[in-house]
Amino acid sequence: MIHPSTEGTVALTDRVPSSERVRVNHHSPAESESFAGYRFPPEVILLAVRSYLRYGLSYRDVEELLAERGIDVDQVTHTVYRWVQHFTPLLIDAAQPCRHAVP
Repeated sequence: MIHPSTEGTVALTDRVPSSERVRVNHHSPAESESFAGYRFPPEVILLAVRSYLRYGLSYRDVEELLAERGIDVDQVTHTVYRWVQHFTPLLIDAAQPCRHAVP
């Protein structure tokens, strides 16, 4: 489980020393709004969704990948599935090339 701290960082589970922290960076207001209401930081969610999409992993494989990094995602609630369903369209939109007219 990830435990939020007051400094904008999160400490990972007991398997990782509390001195090691993952920095949470919000790059834009739109990105922050996309992740509002999620208990995991954007970096964790994006790691899971990108791994699922890029490498064709199963949801259980993604859960195990996160567990190896000390992040406990509950399979019963289908967390990774919901992340993939919600964030895939956002990643597709972000990956679209700019459609500026070439002079």
